[in-house]
Amino acid sequence: MASAAETRERRPTCVADVVVVNRFTDGILDPSRTMLGPVRDGGTIIAETAPGCWGPMITPAIRGGHEVTIPVAVSGAAVGDAIAIRIREILVTSQATASGTGRAMDGRFLGDPFVAAVCPGCGTQNPATVLRGIGPESVRCAVCGADATPFTFDQGYTMAFDDERCVGVALPREAAEQLAHRARECAALPANSVQNPILTFAPCELAGMMARLRPFLGQLGTTPAVAMPDSHNAGDFGQFLIGAPHGFALTAEQLELRTDGHMDIDAVRAGAVLICPVKVPGGGIYLGDMHALQGDGEIAGHTCDVSGRVTLQVHVLRGLQLDGPVLLPCVDDLPPLARPFTSSERLQAEKLAARFGMAGVEQTAPISVIGSGASLNLATDNGLARAAMLLRMSISEVRNRATVNGAIEIGRHPGVVQITFLAPLSRLDACGLGPLVREQYGAPDGNSVKDFPRE
Repeated sequence: MASAAETRERRPTCVADVVVVNRFTDGILDPSRTMLGPVRDGGTIIAETAPGCWGPMITPAIRGGHEVTIPVAVSGAAVGDAIAIRIREILVTSQATASGTGRAMDGRFLGDPFVAAVCPGCGTQNPATVLRGIGPESVRCAVCGADATPFTFDQGYTMAFDDERCVGVALPREAAEQLAHRARECAALPANSVQNPILTFAPCELAGMMARLRPFLGQLGTTPAVAMPDSHNAGDFGQFLIGAPHGFALTAEQLELRTDGHMDIDAVRAGAVLICPVKVPGGGIYLGDMHALQGDGEIAGHTCDVSGRVTLQVHVLRGLQLDGPVLLPCVDDLPPLARPFTSSERLQAEKLAARFGMAGVEQTAPISVIGSGASLNLATDNGLARAAMLLRMSISEVRNRATVNGAIEIGRHPGVVQITFLAPLSRLDACGLGPLVREQYGAPDGNSVKDFPRE
């Protein structure tokens, strides 16, 4: 007779149409940990997300710099496949947030303040903390009571949002301190979030600065094939893991097992499709680090991190082997030269081609290949190589097409970029992306991409 343990192992896994996620990692993405789900191929993930960056950064017990959702397995996703993630909805739930440029506090970390915080009072690594009052010295070690935040602001601001989450305004000191006393409520931190809300620090510079909201996900992707801190799952931040003095040190070769889920690309928003590599069985989709707004490059290092609700739909792409993510942005987010041609533009081009004895012009559609590396130059090289491999063309051809019909866009300084350009539909069909591209940008006749209004 089989043992109870053997019976449990043999029991069929229940595949869900919808998986709801409201729990978070401790900041570490580890392929050996149990995933949620699985969600069926074509199913939906609904996630409650916690702010990234500053809240986790002042919470030493979070070891990854962010607080992302526990990964969800997708039924049937095998190593060497890809998963298309359609971002159906992103809703900001925070009433306010705080952010700004910052610096690490000397003597409060071992090599990396995002990963290996150390209490300056008792030396406890990644100590539990408690909040005492408000302000930049409010995070205290639960062991000895010392001021234990690994980070502080150089210049910071508190921003409140209108009820419709359309605009925000940076607040003066008195108003910022009022919100600080209700920090967890105003940040709308999920019940399972353990981060110290950054609103507690009550930064108040730049008062009166106005901004418009345009929410997106700074972290969305699949689980890497090696355990690593979530914010370091990219070619730029990942460099800090190579030979690091803490327990999550990697070699340069191990860093190649990343999936670049931490992109901070503002086009990863509702309406876009993100296609991610599967490097562990089930893929392991995770998300977080929702930003209320951000300009290209995130040059301050941080932006307005918020809580929110996200709805995703997933689809397995069999045999589409990717090294890193591919994005199909919303049309509004495409560079002007990478937008689909209108029928009138195509008619003009065909007449011109006929004048020179040509049978016609090629059919194209947009694609944005993500590259990451230690610098923007290396990230660009990485993205060019990934695009060339995916579309079976030379790097020189990718360079030419991205120059003539696209752009190199900065996702995050110092080292995440988008290689965006119009690619031949024949190449997109050959690699298996043709149907997704047609769905995203339209191809009612099965051949040409539909018209879009021009700027």
